[in-house]
Amino acid sequence: MKYRQLGSSDLKVSEISLGSWLTYGVGVERDRAAACVDRAFDLGVNFIDTANVYGVGAAESFLGEVLAKRRRDSYVLATKLYFPVSNTDFGLSRAQVFKQIDLSLARLKTDYVDLYQCHRYDAMTPLEETMEALSEVVKAGKARYIGFSEWDGAQIEAALAIPGVEKFVSSQPQYSLLWRKPEKEVIPICAKNGISQIVWSPLAQGVLSGKYLPGAKPPEGSRATSDKMGGFIESWLNPAVLEAVQRLKPLAAEAGCSLAQFALAWVLREPNVASAIVGATKPEQLEDNAKASGLQVDAALFAKAEAIVAEARRSGV
Repeated sequence: MKYRQLGSSDLKVSEISLGSWLTYGVGVERDRAAACVDRAFDLGVNFIDTANVYGVGAAESFLGEVLAKRRRDSYVLATKLYFPVSNTDFGLSRAQVFKQIDLSLARLKTDYVDLYQCHRYDAMTPLEETMEALSEVVKAGKARYIGFSEWDGAQIEAALAIPGVEKFVSSQPQYSLLWRKPEKEVIPICAKNGISQIVWSPLAQGVLSGKYLPGAKPPEGSRATSDKMGGFIESWLNPAVLEAVQRLKPLAAEAGCSLAQFALAWVLREPNVASAIVGATKPEQLEDNAKASGLQVDAALFAKAEAIVAEARRSGV
């Protein structure tokens, strides 16, 4: 496993990190989820990402239990706030920042998180209020650094312009061969300001593993067949996308790797990406994904892959 600096922080994070969206505490039974976390550490993963809204606290509680046996300085832990966790608890107000960090720390059974992230932008709360509250959380030692997820360029620049507050070190956007939106403005702005990307859905909910075939039923036990985990994959399960993905398989074979490894290596080719967050429902998936770290792929193969996806997009994907 290779490691990269997280923005302007002193954190070194594994190129492949473990996420808990839709999986731990929710869609994967506990023993198998614990086996995934253990295998991740065996493979050199040191970065674990979660959020208070995942399972409405269930993912954080699960991670608090399984991580309790490990030295706190042996891993980098990130969580988030913004989305509703009750009818009255949502957003990035000062009161919510203070309340939710304490609840997250209690569930995670730790005194601090390494990274506390705004899960989305809160247009209902003054940005200065949010940034000042996050800064107080850092000063109190409850978080070491702060980040955001899915903010646009203007929102990022507005936060960076506020004097006397903590600066963001991370951005968490969706980014993959099938979703390249961050390249337009988010990555350039972040690269200039000491902010790294820790990207979610680098395999497009598993579609870039190539296991979903055009015209065929999803494999039994896959995310697409799960009531608890399959709700967000539908947008990728259209014939044009699936056919394009199948055309990527020969390129991965030429590179000497699995399609999932090829897709993860494509994300990691971007210098501003510090880590690609993967979800795993079984340890074997992590074993395959971890091999993408440090993988050297001919840039010409990546260019061919981009052309295939661009062609599919022109066809209406």
